[in-house]
Amino acid sequence: MVPRMDTDLARRLSRLVDQISTIVVGKRAQIEDCVACLLAGGHLLIEDVPGVGKTTLAHTLAVSLGLDFRRVQFTADLMPSDLIGVSVFERTREAFVFHPGPVFAQVLLADEINRAGPKTQSALLEAMEEQQVSVENETRPLPQPFFVIATQNPSDQLGTYALPESQLDRFLLRITLGYPDRAAERTLLTGGDRRAAAQRLVPVMTPAELQAAQQAVLAVRAAEPLLDYLQALIAASRSGTWFSAGLSPRAGIAVLRVARARALMAGRDYVAPDDLQAILPQAIAHRLQPAAGAGRGAVEQVRAMIEATPIP
Repeated sequence: MVPRMDTDLARRLSRLVDQISTIVVGKRAQIEDCVACLLAGGHLLIEDVPGVGKTTLAHTLAVSLGLDFRRVQFTADLMPSDLIGVSVFERTREAFVFHPGPVFAQVLLADEINRAGPKTQSALLEAMEEQQVSVENETRPLPQPFFVIATQNPSDQLGTYALPESQLDRFLLRITLGYPDRAAERTLLTGGDRRAAAQRLVPVMTPAELQAAQQAVLAVRAAEPLLDYLQALIAASRSGTWFSAGLSPRAGIAVLRVARARALMAGRDYVAPDDLQAILPQAIAHRLQPAAGAGRGAVEQVRAMIEATPIP
């Protein structure tokens, strides 16, 4: 039987998704992925054209959880110190005083991340992986929880740099929002300023409750048959049939973590095969290159691989 506290937590997480859905209209599946990514302790990459609600999603999530939110517009001339912060000599104190940059936030929106140069992208990489930054030989921890939502323009747009594979691998999920359907777009056209509406929202969970939920994810069970299925999917990715190179062990661990988060959101204390199948394209497609001659993109290859891999 599912413990009552999991059921209550699932109800609160559902209210969180419901509230965000009042602002980011018609994108419930993507909102659920975003919340699952946060619960799993990962970071989210949103790849899409400008103007489809990426910034609004990040801001609404932060407001709904009572988290400190900062946005950084990544540009070609953005320096690592613009992101991390800098030490400035203050005469009144006769000492250097560190002025923290926007990375010292609980939710950081790295907007158009692939317009910045490699040095700035690498500075963000340490923050994402280590939950800390190094400034002038001193290590400074970041606030907790720490969640990066990065947006990325399509690579064929002017002024973009391809993200290195090591940084792509640090994002737990990659999603796209896409254009709204007709009904959702009518709501947006007639509903007023969405960001102003988001600012008026009341948090449905506290930061402490969020951190407790992140700990609860770790207690969600993955039975032996489920692990067999996950390993079968990992082995299929390495077979050479679908992709030029397969998933790493770190990627497999990441997939299981976010599948546990989805199970928790559903009020279950165990992971089901459906959890793996639902999250796999968003969790691994950005880590893999389709095999030569595949004739389709990575997401389609992942879905075809799922169809071809039997559940033990």
